Amino acid sequence: MPEAVGDGEPIRLDTTVVHVLRSRLPEVATTTIEAVMAEVASYRDAFGGPMGATIENAVQMALAGFLRVAQRGHHERDPGSPLSPAIEGAYALGRGEARSGRTADDLLAAYRVGARVAWRELAQTAVAEGVPADTLARFAELVFAYIDELSAASVAGHADELATTGRVRERYLDRLAQALLRGEPHDALVAAAERADWTPPRTLTAVVLSESQARPALTVLDPRSLQAAEDPPGLPSDRGLTVLLVPGVTARTRRRLLRDLAGRHAVVGPTRPWEAARASYLRALRGLSLPGADDGAALDTEEHLAALVLGADRDALADLRERALAPMADLTPTQRAKLEETLRAWLLHQGRREEVAAALFVHPQTVRYRVGQLRDLYGDRLEDPHVVLELVLALGAAGGNG
Repeated sequence: MPEAVGDGEPIRLDTTVVHVLRSRLPEVATTTIEAVMAEVASYRDAFGGPMGATIENAVQMALAGFLRVAQRGHHERDPGSPLSPAIEGAYALGRGEARSGRTADDLLAAYRVGARVAWRELAQTAVAEGVPADTLARFAELVFAYIDELSAASVAGHADELATTGRVRERYLDRLAQALLRGEPHDALVAAAERADWTPPRTLTAVVLSESQARPALTVLDPRSLQAAEDPPGLPSDRGLTVLLVPGVTARTRRRLLRDLAGRHAVVGPTRPWEAARASYLRALRGLSLPGADDGAALDTEEHLAALVLGADRDALADLRERALAPMADLTPTQRAKLEETLRAWLLHQGRREEVAAALFVHPQTVRYRVGQLRDLYGDRLEDPHVVLELVLALGAAGGNG
C-alpha cells in the first residue's frame, strides 16, 4: 500500500524553488488538461465553456495543495491539513462527472494521464532549479501518492452520486407508476414522466403478481417497465402483491409475456394507451377474483372477458338470476338443477335437440321432456328476446361459477 500523503518529514524545498513551481501552476494545469483531452476520448469536448474553466481552476488548486503538503508534511486526516480542500474538490469532481455521464474508468484514465504530465512538468522545473536527487525522488513519491488519494476521493464521489441519482430516479419512477394507476390527468402524467426521465411508450399493460416475483420478472421484461412499489391504490394489502406496467405489448408479444410470467401467480390486464394504464390495472384487479388466478400459470384477462362482465356487479347479477329463474323457485333443488342445466344447453345450442342431448349425456327424449317442463313454467316468455338475454346471463353466471 502506498505511503499516505504527508507522512514522514516534509520535503525541504528552497523558497525560491517553491515560488517558481507555484508560478508555473497555471501553465502546468493547461498542459495537463490538453493531455487529458488528447488521450482520453470522453474528455475531448468536456472542457469547453464554463466547465473547462472550472476544471482548470480545480487542477490548479490541487497542484497548489500538493505544494503545501510537500512543504508541511501534514496527513490528510489532520483537520488543518492543506490536503482537505483538495480532497473535497476531488470528491465533488467525481459527483459532477457522474452527473455528466462519464464513467469511473474515464475519470481514473484522466487521473493517470494528469499525474504523468503534471509530474513531468513539475520535475523539469525542479531539476532546472537544482533540487537534489534524493529530494526529487521523495517529490515523485508524494506526487503519485497525492494523485492516488485524489482519484480515490473522486471515485467515491462518483459512486455516491450514482447511488443517490439511482435512488432519486427510483422514487420518481414509483411516483409515475402511482400516478398512472390513479388515472391522473394527461398533463400531470407527462410532467411525472419528464421528472423520472422516462420516455412514454405507446401502450402499457398492467400485471398484478406476487411481490416476491417482481424483481425476477423485471429481469425478463422490457427495461422500461414500471413497478408501483409503495401500496398501489386498490390492491389488497394482505396478499403480498405488487403491480408492474409493461410497455409495448402487442397481440404477438402478449403470448411471450404470458410465458415469461408463468409460475409467478400473475394476472395480466389488457393493453391500453400509456396514459390509460389505469383501465388495464382495474381489469387486472378484477381478474384476481377469477377461478385460476391463484394457480401458477399467468391468467390472461383477455381470455375471461365474459366472466369479468358477469362478475362486474355481483349484486345486480344476483338480482338478475333471481328474477330470470323465478319460474323454477318452487321446484326441488334436484329438479331445479336439472332444468337449469337443460335450459343452459338448450340456449347455447339454439334448441338443437341432438346437440343438447350430447352435451348433457342424456337421451334426446329426455331433452324433449325437460324442455316441455320449461315451456310449462315459462310459457311464451321463452320466445321473448329480452327474457332469453336475461336467461343467458343468469345461466352463464351459474355455469361460470361451476
